[in-house]
Amino acid sequence: MNSSVIIEIRPGTGGEEAALFASDLFRMYKNYALGRGFAVTVLDFNPTSLGGTKQVVFEASGADANKIFSHESGVHRVQRVPKTEKSGRIHTSTVSVAVLPKASEKDVPINPADLKIEFFRSSGPGGQNVNKRETAVRIIHLPTGTVVTAQTERGQEANKQYALSILRSKILETLEIEANQKTQSQRRQQIGSAERAEKIRTYNFPQDRITDHRIKKSWGRIDKILDGDMEPIVRAFETATSKT
Repeated sequence: MNSSVIIEIRPGTGGEEAALFASDLFRMYKNYALGRGFAVTVLDFNPTSLGGTKQVVFEASGADANKIFSHESGVHRVQRVPKTEKSGRIHTSTVSVAVLPKASEKDVPINPADLKIEFFRSSGPGGQNVNKRETAVRIIHLPTGTVVTAQTERGQEANKQYALSILRSKILETLEIEANQKTQSQRRQQIGSAERAEKIRTYNFPQDRITDHRIKKSWGRIDKILDGDMEPIVRAFETATSKT
């Protein structure tokens, strides 16, 4: 079954080191998705001067994309010596990942009157038309206060459509959370339903070990996994969920 997800990666605690690790996670997800033959579309990307990212949002579309990536939602913790650290001290940083099923216009109809749309210049190294044209888009959904941006394309209209795609998925997530709270439904126990505030995985570079705290399983060869070889993690979750 073909499915699409929108994945949002944001650095948490740790400053530039967190931004660098956010970029590492994006590389891991993108390379894995492309290796599986998924289509990958970057909807928003805000780079830092040292090669990290303040935020990246992208869409992955392919067979079981939602099933595969849904287990990545949550807080990812990294322990390593940053490139900028001269004393060799290990830092601990965090990155949050949100995985949202892509919502269609039918799923989430949006009233144009509920939107405040602003255009601005793309920012950061490598940004399209930096300081030349206001092609980047910021959309505010007034009823919910949800704010999204998109700035990867050269034209306003393309970035606007990307931003609307992100917005629909975020609104759909909000509606689902509210529905669950109103009906007082039980919280899903399936692996991968962790709240975003929860630490789901630790990447310990000195010990060359990735540990997922939900299924209590660890893997070595961090560099290979961050280059896109996520298959051992994906298989482990398939096994864990099949037992629930």
